[in-house]
Amino acid sequence: MTGKFQRLKGLKLANFKGVKRESVLILALLLLSTSPAFAQAGGGGAGAFTTAGNEIKKYWTPLKTFIQFVGGIVGLIGGLRIYNKWQNGDQDVNKEILGWGGACLFLTIVPTFVGSFFGLS
Repeated sequence: MTGKFQRLKGLKLANFKGVKRESVLILALLLLSTSPAFAQAGGGGAGAFTTAGNEIKKYWTPLKTFIQFVGGIVGLIGGLRIYNKWQNGDQDVNKEILGWGGACLFLTIVPTFVGSFFGLS
């Protein structure tokens, strides 16, 4: 069978007429040989967690205030949306209330969880 795909024992193999097999092999070997160098240059492990913890400690108080500010605005808009649907007699008000309550609960729990995870006040 000739065409875009060739069949070989039930498998479809792409027909790469313009690409030489050697160039694809060289590219694959190049990518595989550089990945250990990138992995070693990252400096992961406990040092990375310490650095991330220190960076989060510097920005935690303003970030927490910003999260609460955005949560307050979104909560107010969500409450007005629910009030509007309730007054119009929509059938999916319960679903909206559960979604809105879940979002408020999430915004309340996340700063506490992140703070306790990184040892922040």
